[in-house]
Amino acid sequence: MHARWLVPLLALWAGSILPVPTAFGAEPVFPSGLRIGLEPPGDFTISKRFAGFEDAGRNAVITILDLPGRAYHDIERSAFAKDQQGLTDLKRTIFQFEDGMGILITGTTNEGGVPVHKWFLLATAVGGEYRDLTMLVQVQIPDAALSVYPDPVIRKALASVSFRPTPVTERLALLPFQINEMAGFRVMQVLPTGGVILTEGPTDDITMQPYMVIAVGSGAPSAPGERGQFANDMLATAPLANIKVKLSEPMRITGGQGYETRADAIGPRGNPVALVQWLRFGGSGFLRIIGVAANDDWDRLFTRFRAVRDGVEAR
Repeated sequence: MHARWLVPLLALWAGSILPVPTAFGAEPVFPSGLRIGLEPPGDFTISKRFAGFEDAGRNAVITILDLPGRAYHDIERSAFAKDQQGLTDLKRTIFQFEDGMGILITGTTNEGGVPVHKWFLLATAVGGEYRDLTMLVQVQIPDAALSVYPDPVIRKALASVSFRPTPVTERLALLPFQINEMAGFRVMQVLPTGGVILTEGPTDDITMQPYMVIAVGSGAPSAPGERGQFANDMLATAPLANIKVKLSEPMRITGGQGYETRADAIGPRGNPVALVQWLRFGGSGFLRIIGVAANDDWDRLFTRFRAVRDGVEAR
C-alpha cells in the first residue's frame, strides 16, 4: 500500500464529525480551519453555521468545501452530469481566480417557488504545498438579492479565491478534544473527519514511522458486555493486514469507562508492527486513540502512547 493512500484510510478508520466555528481575519478572509479564502462581497460575513460566508438578512450564502486532492475527479464527473442539480440556464466555463484556474458552473433553480441563482467554482491545486487540495465554492443568491449581488459582483469575489498553507493550529482548535501531552510526537495532519494523526520522525511517511490516530465517534454500545466485540470490530477496519489480537479487556482511562486492545499486524510495507487501541466511552459516543509502531521499537513507544492518551480531554 502506497503511503499516500494510508492517510485517507486512517481518516475513514478514525471517522468522526468536524464542527466549524468562526474567525475573521484580513482580506482575503479564511474561515477558521480552511485552506481556502476569498474577499467576501457586500454584507457577507463568516458564517456561524457552516464553512463559508453568509448575508443572513438576504438569505445569501457562500459555502466552501476544502477537500483532499483525490476528490476532484468525482466532483468533476458530478459537475458535468446532464442534470446538474436541476439547474436551468446552465453554463460551464473555464474560470481564472487569484491562485489558479478552475471550472465555473452557473445556473438558476427553483426552491420553494423562489428563483435562486447559483455559482459553483471547482478547482484543484496542481503542485507545491497545495498539491493535495480540491476546492468547491458554491454561491447561492435568491432572486430578490440579485440586484445587490449580480453576476459581476459574484465573479469578482470568486476571482479573489486564494489558498494558504494548512492552518494546523486553527484546525486543532476545531476538534472536540484537546491534546495536553504530545510526548515527543508532532501533528502530521488534522483529518477532515475531525481526527488528528501524530507521528515521530523527519517525514510524513507513516509507513516508516510510528504514529497515533486520535478521533471521536458515535454509536458506542451502552451495555458494558458489548464493548469488547465493538472494540475488536473497530480494530478490524485498520488499514493493516493479518491483525491478531493479543489482549482485549476493559479498563479505566483517566477516570472513565474504557477498553484496551493490543494486537500484532503487518504494515503497508510488509513489515511487522504492533498496535494498541484505546476506547474511552461517554454517553453514546467514544474517544478513540490508536498507536502503531514497529515491533522492535514497541517498548520505547508504548509508554509515550499512554502519556498522550492520558493527556487527551474533551473540550
